[in-house]
Amino acid sequence: MVNAQLVSRVSEQYDKGDISFIIICGALVFFMVPGVGFLYSGLSRRKSALSLIWTVAASNAVVIFQWYFWGYSLAFSSTATNGFIGNLKHFGLQDVLDEPSPGSPLIPELLYSFYQMEFACVTVAILMGAIAERGRVFPALVFTFIWMTVVYCPLACWAWSLNGWGFKWGVLDFAGGGPVEIGSGISGLAYSWVLGRRSEKELLNFRPHNVSLVGLGTFILWFGWLGFNGGSAFGANLRAVLAIWNSMLAAAFGGMVWCFLDYRVEKKLSMVGFCSGTIAGLVAATPASGYIPPWAAVIMGIVVGAVSNYATKLKFFLRIDDALDLAAEHAIGGIIGLLFNAFFADGKLIALDNVNTSIPGGWIRHHWKQLYIQFAYICAVAAYCFVITAIIAKSMDMISFLRLRSTPEEEELGMDDVQIGEFVTDYVEVRRDFTDWTPTNDMDVHSGAGPTAAGDRHGHAETSASGPLPRRDSEQRKANLSPIREKAEANGNGHANGNGSV
Repeated sequence: MVNAQLVSRVSEQYDKGDISFIIICGALVFFMVPGVGFLYSGLSRRKSALSLIWTVAASNAVVIFQWYFWGYSLAFSSTATNGFIGNLKHFGLQDVLDEPSPGSPLIPELLYSFYQMEFACVTVAILMGAIAERGRVFPALVFTFIWMTVVYCPLACWAWSLNGWGFKWGVLDFAGGGPVEIGSGISGLAYSWVLGRRSEKELLNFRPHNVSLVGLGTFILWFGWLGFNGGSAFGANLRAVLAIWNSMLAAAFGGMVWCFLDYRVEKKLSMVGFCSGTIAGLVAATPASGYIPPWAAVIMGIVVGAVSNYATKLKFFLRIDDALDLAAEHAIGGIIGLLFNAFFADGKLIALDNVNTSIPGGWIRHHWKQLYIQFAYICAVAAYCFVITAIIAKSMDMISFLRLRSTPEEEELGMDDVQIGEFVTDYVEVRRDFTDWTPTNDMDVHSGAGPTAAGDRHGHAETSASGPLPRRDSEQRKANLSPIREKAEANGNGHANGNGSV
């Protein structure tokens, strides 16, 4: 009887089209998680490529548990009035069923909690790029649970909870410029700062190992981002269509601008550059797509494509090895999107969801104070993320079994071998670096001289900026291959996966 009454109330109160739309959008947002994994894997060296996919996948499971356990309650409990973080009213999703959601009366709270959980999963997936090629994976999972609790949940409360200080103050943040983009970008910068730079050898003439994976990951992300931004209207309405249109425009123009800026320097049309600009455009659209008109989204895509491109140089000035440019793309992109709301948010467009009908907009609607509201919000989110993330990471790093970074020897072998025991491509077991193994008809094994790495537009060998490094002696190569020999001998086979004898 109770279940029948519940179904009846849900059927009468909510439109089934809205519910179906948000379920699909939540599934699209979930699909972004493997997209991030493939993107990061393609951007890294092949000997550490699988560890990034593994960490993204495993952190997703940690976030699901944390969000169910107390994350949703800490972010969105309606009885918490401090404006900073929620309480444990909904611990273990207690009493989260058919009541109207905190985000919109168009959908029930149980669906809203699922949709917001996927936002948290994507945020942490982005953040995991900070460990690229030198971070240990188990401490990263412990960090995920702590970071979700003391960083992400407060940020979500500020922006979207009915009692959050940002929400009550009038901050315009449609789909997460603060919690998702600045949260992941600035926190990733802080985590990278605590980790320290990769070894200089790993940074010499660095190139992504698989640009096809970069493209695949980018287009999976673009596809999922339509649910990320479109679903933030919380119903199948015209505002959702506006958000999708603005996302498409910002991504397209961001990708083209970034690509042409790279062409000016390299005289090549870089696929990685196009993908980077596309993601920067989608990032900027995250906080702004449901607020601004399409012509402003075009301008925003152009601006973020250029600014984020040049922002990739910041890590050199800061001396922080932000390996996958989390700050340049996500933090800077999120900041630009939030600022565009201050200038171009239009109350008439916001009202297209038939719910938010009293928001005035930004400067184009003569709402001048929106600029300092947005600016103060950006400063608060960025400062909180960097300081608290750095404290968490540094505190964990002081505990021996939770130290964040691998040893130099492990870094040279690659995170896949050291921590995962599997590889994205099995020939990594034989040839991690350019000098590990090369057929004799292509290289003089006595002198160490040989051809430059394939695809090297700078004319230098992969491991050196000025020429090939001396080859490893046979004993060192055997030492590197010793784990492979043990595997082969255990199987009674003297060959390593058809890639050469051991």
